[in-house]
Amino acid sequence: MASSPFADPAFYADRYPTYSRLRATAPVLQASLDGGASTATVVTGYEEARQAFGAQLSKDAGAYFADKPSTRSLHPAVARTMLTVDPPEHTRLRRLVTKAFTPGRVDGLRPYIRALAEQLVGLWEPGTEVDLVEDLAGPLPVTVICQLLGVPTADRAAIRTWSTDLFATGDHTRIDAASHALAGYMAELITDKRAHPDRSLLSDLIAVHDQDEDRLSEDELLSLAVLLLVAGHETTTAAIGNSVLALLQHPAELEHLRTSAHCIAGAVDELLRYDSPVSIATWRWAPDEVDLAGTPVAAGSPVFVCPGAANRDPEKFPAPDRLDLDRPNAASHLAFGHGIHRCLGAPLASAEVEIVLTVLLQQFPGLRLAVPTDQLVWRQSRLVRGLVALPVKL
Repeated sequence: MASSPFADPAFYADRYPTYSRLRATAPVLQASLDGGASTATVVTGYEEARQAFGAQLSKDAGAYFADKPSTRSLHPAVARTMLTVDPPEHTRLRRLVTKAFTPGRVDGLRPYIRALAEQLVGLWEPGTEVDLVEDLAGPLPVTVICQLLGVPTADRAAIRTWSTDLFATGDHTRIDAASHALAGYMAELITDKRAHPDRSLLSDLIAVHDQDEDRLSEDELLSLAVLLLVAGHETTTAAIGNSVLALLQHPAELEHLRTSAHCIAGAVDELLRYDSPVSIATWRWAPDEVDLAGTPVAAGSPVFVCPGAANRDPEKFPAPDRLDLDRPNAASHLAFGHGIHRCLGAPLASAEVEIVLTVLLQQFPGLRLAVPTDQLVWRQSRLVRGLVALPVKL
């Protein structure tokens, strides 16, 4: 059994040597966690991860933890969402929100996203230094999803703080407190939207709760609102920061985009493959014994599927540690997952990354890192691979 692959702080600075070592040992293996107190199945191979996403694995964390003592106090709206239930419940909930992220609706948002990106970088002075995460990658996605849901402008900074706290790996007190703050806020906003409906997505969900035959319960309405708010921007912030950093570290590829702006949309898939914002997928476990690529996974075992590792599997992507914006199979990446739980917001996230890169290359073609890469600080989160800050020189 492998020792805990996530115990070394260096893992969060650069996960890929660890993923490579684990994959070389076995693309599906048992690893100890939490100082050896528990174990999990870790999936790092591409084909194995793709199979795991489609296997009979459960996402029902409530069933897994039902007989296990816990001191946690996550708000139910965060503890039980569409991401933590199985079909048929998951199928019904996903169907009710799928229309919010259709390609047509995302295309309708493009002018707004473009105007917002231009507004944010319009505050920057050439020759100065800015934090690209704080000043662009963070505020843009949270503003877009808050605009979709109808969150008032004055409340958006608090939303971003609570959301960041939810991903503070290991700090259970901070996570639990943020879950209650965020759920409490959304409950109040639902009450306000019910009294004063508008054209927001949240008002649409309230209408489904109040009128549709296949209606949402009050708990489901709140949990969906919280999930959309958090999932709608947290990983996109990471994707934007990771993509800009990758380009700044690969001058030839950056120059290629500068001179071929029409290629930016196609480059997004390779950027997502190269440094996936979702490094370890959300919780899964095996309710019964499952076979993953010839490796038996015992009933009751937690399963950590690692898109960040799968996207660097040389069996699928030759020279995987090289950024290649012309890579022919880049769109096969698993950054958005696969199967019935594939990220609903994938079209929106891709559009946001594409638009931000387009605006940056047009407005600041000489953009460069302001600090050595070894001074960059990465978030201490198993799930999200993203920078705390990205200082750049304009």
